[in-house]
Amino acid sequence: MALDEALLGWLLDTDPALRWQVERDLAKERDVVWAATRTRVAAEGMGARLLELQDGDGQWAGGAYFPSRADPRAVNHPDDGEGQPYTATTWSLNTLREWGVDASVLAGTAEKLTVNSRWEYDDLPYWGGEVDCCINAYTLANGAWLGADVSGLVEWFVEHQLPDGGWNCDWVEGSRRSSFHSTLNSLREILWFEQAIGGHDRLRAARHRAQEYLLERRLLYSLGTGERVGGWIANVDYPFRWPYTALRALDYLREATVHDDVAPDPRAGEAVTLVRSARGEDGRWLQGTRYKGQVWFEVDVPVGEPSPWLTFYATRVLDWWDNAQPSATRSARA
Repeated sequence: MALDEALLGWLLDTDPALRWQVERDLAKERDVVWAATRTRVAAEGMGARLLELQDGDGQWAGGAYFPSRADPRAVNHPDDGEGQPYTATTWSLNTLREWGVDASVLAGTAEKLTVNSRWEYDDLPYWGGEVDCCINAYTLANGAWLGADVSGLVEWFVEHQLPDGGWNCDWVEGSRRSSFHSTLNSLREILWFEQAIGGHDRLRAARHRAQEYLLERRLLYSLGTGERVGGWIANVDYPFRWPYTALRALDYLREATVHDDVAPDPRAGEAVTLVRSARGEDGRWLQGTRYKGQVWFEVDVPVGEPSPWLTFYATRVLDWWDNAQPSATRSARA
């Protein structure tokens, strides 16, 4: 999908955390251009603001996954909402990594977390992970980014893959059925690990098997009933957090097909149509949902307003999909 000049300008007029990605993936700027913008993420705007909130012991908000203390700098979103807090160490690291902050900016953090951070579950050491597959996936990717030893988690994911091909954070409660949410969170971070480290044969095979779990269900449907799995699947929202959505799944598939050097799987077509249907006539996507919970600060627009982040992610997904289709099909979908 060709972006008009006004829409591209709107996307470029954003925080460096988003702008460098727009320059690289939509504007197709030279490497030297977007790389220079990427270095600004740690020095200005939202990236610098989040880095300043890091504690001296390497953590954020004094906790691994949940804050250990009240912090007057944090706010609840929405103002009257309660929910998952997103201020502690793991969520803060996830955000900085996804925004493109270079690991060198956080030199020493991996070592500090080894000494100072323990999981709220059973007081387990930070880089060893715990029992929740989503948490372990975040730790796997963050460890690969910061240079921590997370080799134990590589084997953990192979050993805890469920018979139907995915993962479920409720395995510890006895669940033997995979979860869309848990499987996608695991896939996204395993792929990040592969991109950073170069891969691991057994883990790569597990990723491909879990990817097939989602594709068998066309990213949208229960295999048993044939019904769409939940209203949340059509949500468009940023920050993504942990829930599964069609856009998040497609964003993963785009990355995976590029990494694996394969064509998009046609079974993702209905999910692409779902994302495309949410595009406004002006080429923008509106913020649809904001998850309740504590945050350090807002990073995107309120519900109902045009979201640069969502417009970037959705446009990039449609570009990937449409550019892989025959030219006559692309013209019909433009």
